Order: sequence, then structure tokens, then C-alpha cells
Amino acid sequence: MTVPPLEPAPGLRPPPGAAVAHPRPFALRLVAPADGVSRSVPHVGNVEYVRWLDRAAELHSDALGWTRAQLVAEGRMWFVARHEGDYRAEGFPGDPLQVFTWVRTMGRSTSWRDTLILRERDGATVCSASTLWAFVDLATRRPVRIPPAFRDAFAPLEAAACSSRASSIPSGS
Repeated sequence: MTVPPLEPAPGLRPPPGAAVAHPRPFALRLVAPADGVSRSVPHVGNVEYVRWLDRAAELHSDALGWTRAQLVAEGRMWFVARHEGDYRAEGFPGDPLQVFTWVRTMGRSTSWRDTLILRERDGATVCSASTLWAFVDLATRRPVRIPPAFRDAFAPLEAAACSSRASSIPSGS
């Protein structure tokens, strides 16, 4: 299975009322692929959403000048420590979707990122998710300090140490 193209959409803004906490989220568009359908129910499966969360984070980082290839060359990488996802509506093959992602907090070696996936035709929240990322030294596989340049580039909502587990995405739809 291939990850469908998520296309950065620089001019895209969240619709009024969307639960996007960041004033300048990174925006993307995609069309839900047919090969992401669950084996049991004809809708997009949850594994597909996790792929999109990862790819959205990668594209956001790329847009800010921190590609995965560059990080590997420097012996560093972001590793997922935790995913928290709420599936609120179904997505179907062919559905145009809008994805908004932003960094909520960036601490010494970890960062919480929030992502909201909306169905374009009606603005329904399909998925809201929070991901805890750890910045890791590839040689030791241990967390390392996040460079200050990352904090500056990603403009987290909360610049203080990453101590909050509470999502910046409201629990209601």
C-alpha cells in the first residue's frame, strides 16, 4: 500500500468553527485512496489515518527546512512515542480531505503535535489526533536535546517544557 499524496496547501485556512488551536497551522489536502479501505467495513481504515499523521508531520518539517534525510545525515531523528486518535466521522475512498497540523509543545527532547483531518464537502471532523514525538540520537537510540532552531521554526503554541498531556483539540465535534 502506498501513502497517497498529501499536498501542502499554503493558502488553505481552517473553516470557521474548526478546532484548530494554532493561528498558523500547516495545511494539506489529499483525496482518500481506495487502497486504504478497511477489510471489514467499506470506509478508510484507522491504519491509513496513522500514515497520514506521520506524512503530515514529515511534510511540515520539510517545509521548514528539516528533512528526514538531513536529520539522518546529522545522526538524529524524530521517533513516535505515542499516538492518541479520535475517529469522529467516516472517510470514504475519493473523499477530498483537509489536514491541519501544528506543534503544541516543544520541550527538552519531546514535542506534542496535534492534527485535525476534515472532510472537505461538509467540514466534518473525521479524525483528531495528538502525537508525542521524541528527538533521538540514532547512534545511542536515546532522546537528545531539541535544538533551539527547531523551536523557532516550528513556533509551538506553548514554548515551555513539554509537561502537558492534554490535547489542544477540544473533545466535542
